[in-house]
This record gives sequence, structure tokens and C-alpha cells, in this order.
Amino acid sequence: MGHAAESLWDVEPGESLRVGPGFVLADVDTGSTPGYPGDKKSAVADLAAGAEVFDGLQEMFFANSQLGDKRKILLVLQAMDTAGKGGILRHVIGAVDPQGVQITAFKKPTPDELAHDFLWRIRPHVPDAGKIGVFDRSHYEDVLIGRVRELAPAAEIERRYDAINAFERELADDDTTIIKVMLHLGADEQKARLQERLDRPEKHWKFNPGDIDERLLMPQYREAYQLVFDRTSTPDAPWYVIPADKKWYARLAVQSLLIDALRGMNLSWPVADFDVEHEKKRLAES
Repeated sequence: MGHAAESLWDVEPGESLRVGPGFVLADVDTGSTPGYPGDKKSAVADLAAGAEVFDGLQEMFFANSQLGDKRKILLVLQAMDTAGKGGILRHVIGAVDPQGVQITAFKKPTPDELAHDFLWRIRPHVPDAGKIGVFDRSHYEDVLIGRVRELAPAAEIERRYDAINAFERELADDDTTIIKVMLHLGADEQKARLQERLDRPEKHWKFNPGDIDERLLMPQYREAYQLVFDRTSTPDAPWYVIPADKKWYARLAVQSLLIDALRGMNLSWPVADFDVEHEKKRLAES
């Protein structure tokens, strides 16, 4: 049998999780596992097997860039607090050579960044050829928290949707495969995860009192996410909404999306531009 990206899914994540016409966020069950017939035990095993596949494909992807292949991948991770973005970075992205990955965690904009257009701080961090770029939060904060917290005028928020589409079209035209993921966490599960952070001293560093303030605005954030999907899920830059109450499912789904993207590139190892047999002979005689 093949890896989870193929035969271990009833319906591949690229189909079951992709935001399409008529998508309604409120209809998504955050505790569900679309397309995957297994359980936590099988998912852990599948993730481990997938890590080997992902690592090999990423190395091949990077190797091709050394000979001029311009393709790159951008994974955008968006979510409410505690939804598991850190776990994706650790358990999925962490399986590959760190030299082939560019991770950027976008925090609250600095005064200097606020003095420029919202995309100004994003552009320097788009991935280079042969790299898998990961945005831990992203330019979408400017139409999510920006909208919910009214950090910009309504007309400016509206302008930003079109600016985002133009920016992502520009990236796609520059051989970037864009995978935008929203980890969709349920309110009850988020409460339990925040409670755990408060109950365990070794987790206190992860807790921010502001997380509760943001939690109280969850209905408004879900409305803002719905608008994001309506306005910015495009053929070149699709959104995938992944139920995130079960961490093992979310990790497996993101891994599978990345593996599918790499497999879709029909990669092969670069052909040597030197006489291999001659070099073997020289080495033997050295």
C-alpha cells in the first residue's frame, strides 16, 4: 500500500478540505476527520511513514533548485489560539532538512511596519526557489484581527482583499505553489486547551491573558474567516479548512497536502553533468 496521501484516505484532503463555491464555515464539524477512515493510532503510524516520504520529496525538490528549477511552496497557517500551528511546525515541517525550509512567524506589526502598506513586511519572506516557506500567521491577520478589532477603516479592509489576491497571483506566476490552511478549532476544545495551559506550570509560558480576550470574539472571527474564504480562495491560492479538535488528524492532513503538492510536480533526481564512471575511477585511484 502507498502512503496516506494516496490509499489510506477515502477522499484525499485536497478534495475533502478545499474551500469551494458555497462553502460555509459554520457547517464544518471541528471534531470530524473528513476523508480519513482511521483513528489516532493509525494516524500516528501514517504520519511517521509520511515523514519519510515527505523528507525524500523535499530533498529532491531542493536538489532540483540547485540546477535552476524555480519552483517553491508557500504554506500559510492561520488559526485561533491553541489550534495547533506549533504542532504542525514540529511534527510535520520538522521532518525535513531545515535548510530547505523558511519559517516566518508574523507577530504584531512594529511601528515601522505600520508606516508601510500591510504587504511590505510580508514580501521579504516569500520562499526562495526549492524552499518550503511557512507563514505562521500571515498577511491574513490584516483582514482578520484588522476587521474584528477595527484596526483599519472598512474601506481599507475591503481594499486589502483585492491586494491579497493580486499578491498571491503574483506569487503563483512566479512558480509558487500556495497552500493556505485554516486550522478550525471548536470553542469547547479551545477552552480545554487553554485550561491545560493554566493547570500545568510548564505550560504557563504559552498562556497569554489576551488569548481569553480573543476567545470572547470567536463568533466575530469566524465571520471574518468566512469573508476571507469568500473573497480569497482562488484556483491559484486555494484555502483548506482542516478540523483541528483532533491534533493527529490536522497534522496528517497538512502533511498529505504538502506531499500531494510535491508529487504533483513530477520530480526526479537531477542528472549528473559530469562523467560518473570517470569520477568513480578517479576516486578509486586517489
